[in-house]
Amino acid sequence: MSRRRYKHSEKKIGASPGTLIYVGQDTDYKTKIQRIEYNEARYEIEPVKRLSACRIPTQEANVVSWLDVDGIHEPAVVAGIGQQYQLHPLLLEDVMNSQQKPKLEEYDGSYLFATLKMLYFNKIRQELESEHLSFVLGKNYLISFQEERKADLFQPILDRIQASAGKTRRNGPDYLLYALMDLVVDHYFVVLDTIGERLEVLENSIIEQVASQQTLTRLYTLRRELTLMRKLVWPVREMINRLLLEESELIRPTTMPFMRDLYDHVVQVLDSIDSYRELATSLLDVYLSTNSNRMNAVMKTLTIFSAIFMPLTFIVGVYGMNFDNMPELHTRNGYYVVLAVMAVLTVLMVVYFRRRRWF
Repeated sequence: MSRRRYKHSEKKIGASPGTLIYVGQDTDYKTKIQRIEYNEARYEIEPVKRLSACRIPTQEANVVSWLDVDGIHEPAVVAGIGQQYQLHPLLLEDVMNSQQKPKLEEYDGSYLFATLKMLYFNKIRQELESEHLSFVLGKNYLISFQEERKADLFQPILDRIQASAGKTRRNGPDYLLYALMDLVVDHYFVVLDTIGERLEVLENSIIEQVASQQTLTRLYTLRRELTLMRKLVWPVREMINRLLLEESELIRPTTMPFMRDLYDHVVQVLDSIDSYRELATSLLDVYLSTNSNRMNAVMKTLTIFSAIFMPLTFIVGVYGMNFDNMPELHTRNGYYVVLAVMAVLTVLMVVYFRRRRWF
């Protein structure tokens, strides 16, 4: 991320325990902030170089102000934004706490706070990676916080605003909140598609009986990641359901149908997660059953060979004794007779096992 500077008057604009920001000082910060203002007729996107520019917008009511904050690991910057928008200190703690579970809170009807996780599937490590996201919705503004990454997660929404495509430019900040959350939920389907492909590959290897111990490890890993994904997605369902039931004044009636559609998408995600978890469990059972059957087949083969060689070993043992008074030892064709008897016994036992369908 690029480094930016801000410089303004000697007023204190934000604080965290043990830290004060004096905006008159030259201060470096890594957090990338940009303000997007738009309505149906125009839009403006500009980087924010001074925290004083993060104030609550005072423009006309039909202009939506979106403050996009890329980076949550500088407490002074987050505190400065919280000071400008008069956000609750506990809210700011949740913004910076990347371990915070998804939740929704409304503060005295003046603004709405929502936090959730963006999920990625690391194909190399075969595990989920999450990005902590937070949103603050006001009457004519929206603040989004995301962890610092190379690529901007919300770039598709910015492209849509610039192209004036879809309904974003014709609606308020509540629709913008829906659009951002819908982008996150849509990516859940991408993650599930990747996991589904992995499960299909493992299923084919098990059916074709080419599975190995590594297959078992991957199955356990995928099932664990699906369980983790369900823990992160389930609260999102409750969040949206709460928005639909409580009918907050910050969510307009025209946005409610879109929220219901988003709720349906989250339910589909949860159903898919449950289906994949059941499939992973079934594949584990099939894998263990296949290994057990393969082991039984090996043991059956070894037992059959042991049974065939048991009488042959007995005959060889009898004639391997060193007694002087053994007439068969002096028979001219005794060796060949014994070999013939052993061969006949072997054939008879193989025929018997075949008829019993033991192999």
